[in-house]
Amino acid sequence: MNNILSSMAGNVWKVLVQPGDNVEFGQDVAILESMKMEIPITAENDGIVKEVKVNEGDFINEGDVMVVLE
Repeated sequence: MNNILSSMAGNVWKVLVQPGDNVEFGQDVAILESMKMEIPITAENDGIVKEVKVNEGDFINEGDVMVVLE
């Protein structure tokens, strides 16, 4: 399994995947809002989404697990 981590602290503005989705390297899986900027969070590996650990509107810190891939 691979975890997709937050690259910085911010609010989850949009979740772009759900469990069961196939994702490819470089694909956006979520968008954070931090300091009035939109920051895309991308997959670092190919895989299938096993679990989405965040919801839109959540505040997360740098390094928090956002999505689990299998």
